[in-house]
Amino acid sequence: MSRPDIATLAVGDVIGTRTVTFDRANLVRYAGASGDFNPIHWNDKFAESVDLPSVIAHGMLTMGSVVGLVSDWAGDPGAVVDYQARFTKPVEVPNPGAASIDVTGTVGAIDTEAGTVRVDLAVTVDGAKVLGRTQVLVRL
Repeated sequence: MSRPDIATLAVGDVIGTRTVTFDRANLVRYAGASGDFNPIHWNDKFAESVDLPSVIAHGMLTMGSVVGLVSDWAGDPGAVVDYQARFTKPVEVPNPGAASIDVTGTVGAIDTEAGTVRVDLAVTVDGAKVLGRTQVLVRL
């Protein structure tokens, strides 16, 4: 994909949508890659013992997976110069099954002098926001 032309963008433009899914196998692979073996990510009984509804996805797995919408749109993951989000609700991962995370990216601000665009992400599961104030600054 080619890099977007900042001159053709307007605040409010939707850059794209995507659905990201996680099943329990994804959580196991991420735990191994990240070294985060907290049992809330793989053990239902433990998760419930700490007042979680069930096993939940790693926050950084969720955050890292949804930013792909923006890096793909920008045409270069190196174009992302800042990324921030607030974790607002855990992503429950059923067994069996998968959690589906819906992502929509919208242009929130444009700085033509700096050559940057802020993309705001709406990140939800079943209509409930799981990441809040999710903003990605991209240098085009």
